[in-house]
Amino acid sequence: MQLNSPSAPSTPPTPIILDNLPDPPVPEGVCPRRTRLQIDLLLLAIEALDLGGSEAILAIASDLDLRSVLKHRVVLWQMRSTNPLRRYAQRRPLTILEAKALVVVTCYLARRLTVLIRQLLLAYQQLSDKELSPDHHFRLSEYLERFRAHFRSRMNPRRAGVMVYSSDEKLNELALDLLSQLLFCTGTSGMQRLWISLFDGEVS
Repeated sequence: MQLNSPSAPSTPPTPIILDNLPDPPVPEGVCPRRTRLQIDLLLLAIEALDLGGSEAILAIASDLDLRSVLKHRVVLWQMRSTNPLRRYAQRRPLTILEAKALVVVTCYLARRLTVLIRQLLLAYQQLSDKELSPDHHFRLSEYLERFRAHFRSRMNPRRAGVMVYSSDEKLNELALDLLSQLLFCTGTSGMQRLWISLFDGEVS
């Protein structure tokens, strides 16, 4: 009498939306250091723009049927903590599938914030033309202050890559650069262009 062998647990199908991003030829299907760092910083900028940023990340993941990848807050924290500059950096790799999910969520949230992002970048340009500091624009100053606070509370100050941003001025430059990147990914084919840019110089 032959017994039926137990069936192996089925692997959940890859969310269709992730098929819009190509698979880069990286070793063992895991993300390089710079890719992990950059994705986390973009999400940090979104959190500085939106007080409910961390909740919005999980909410949009649910809306886009990405909960098979971004299951809950702990998993999200583990993914973001693959950024080597974090205080509690995780040694676990960030898979290409996980990175795709984070990039898709980043781009969708950036699109929701497009008007605000444009306003802040325009305000910065106008202040620069008049040789005025960002403190002269309440909303821009608020974003920069919040970004600096997030960065300093979450990144490891002993890392050389964090020491580079020891001054307010350097962190402001980083925060503004991230705003430009977020605006970049809201345009035509922005998601694909951002994704490819994350691997520039990392793959042959």
